Amino acid sequence: MVHIKSLDGERAIAAARALGFEMAGVVTRRDSAHLPHFRKWLQSGLHGTMAYLERPDAVRRRGSLDLTLPAFRSALVVAHSYAGPHPATPPGDPSRAIIARYARGRDYHHVIAERLEELGCGLERAAGRAVERRAYVDTGPILERELAALAGLGWFGKNTMLIHPRRGSYFFIGVLLTDLPFAPSAPFREDHCGTCRRCLDACPTGALLGRDDSGAPVMDATRCISYLTIELKGAIPEELRPAIGNRVFGCDICQEVCPWNEKFAAPTAEPAYAPHPDLDGPTLIGLAARLLEMSGKAFIREFADSPVSRARRNGLLRNVCVALGNWGAREAVPVLERAARDQSALVREHADWALGRIRGTRST
Repeated sequence: MVHIKSLDGERAIAAARALGFEMAGVVTRRDSAHLPHFRKWLQSGLHGTMAYLERPDAVRRRGSLDLTLPAFRSALVVAHSYAGPHPATPPGDPSRAIIARYARGRDYHHVIAERLEELGCGLERAAGRAVERRAYVDTGPILERELAALAGLGWFGKNTMLIHPRRGSYFFIGVLLTDLPFAPSAPFREDHCGTCRRCLDACPTGALLGRDDSGAPVMDATRCISYLTIELKGAIPEELRPAIGNRVFGCDICQEVCPWNEKFAAPTAEPAYAPHPDLDGPTLIGLAARLLEMSGKAFIREFADSPVSRARRNGLLRNVCVALGNWGAREAVPVLERAARDQSALVREHADWALGRIRGTRST
């Protein structure tokens, strides 16, 4: 239980840190300055099939925090590190699956939401009244990274991630909207990317497009490996499959090459994010065989507290088939032949593609 002796922004920030959040800050601004860029991005179709992003009500709510919490006066914005104690599964071993670092442990939505609830309860005890509040962890119609920059937690990197000059970018963002009148933190205004192009040049699918005329970083989500392996529910475009390599859920490339992570990203002390053995570089063949034995419901039960659940059984198996085809080893043929008979047409199509790659009947 967190204790807040008196109600002010600095003590609320201290309470957030006591709960394990490495960084925290306060935002009082209601209207978004980033919304015009977000609208332009949507109008360009760079969000792909993520239709939930373009719902008119959701766009409006991203523009003003008052529309989400009418009594809004200030928000606590927190950052929770998931930087691992060891490097990602080496891409040089194409027989093993690479799962994005953030998804190898417990689901961060649950971890952070629980602590934001504890923080909210602490604020209520200090206030001596019910506090109107709403917590968000990458799930609601708010622009979390803009709020984090306003709270002083970092700047928008060219890879679209929020980067802190002493912590890098391996952290989750949580937001607690409240009706409490805290003083705002100093915003982070400097851009420390400079002329560096490492993330842009390293992206294997060319998803990172640099900055627009306003200076905002732009991503073509339809080419991003994270989008292709998680958000996209249909077939992965054939021309992009080879570039995915053995990444079966998400991608860390643009963060791994970032100098700020190379220099400053320190391993998290949060045990909830410790990699689960089954998600830390499993063999592609073993993972495929395991998924083939599961129903969709069994998959949800198995991965209920893991971000991997978002891909669903058919989506993750689709990704594994692509990775097996990119590996190209004959020993993958038996499990792919099983996948080619799967009840899911999506899985069958990608298994057939992978078998064609291995047998030399497909060039892409």
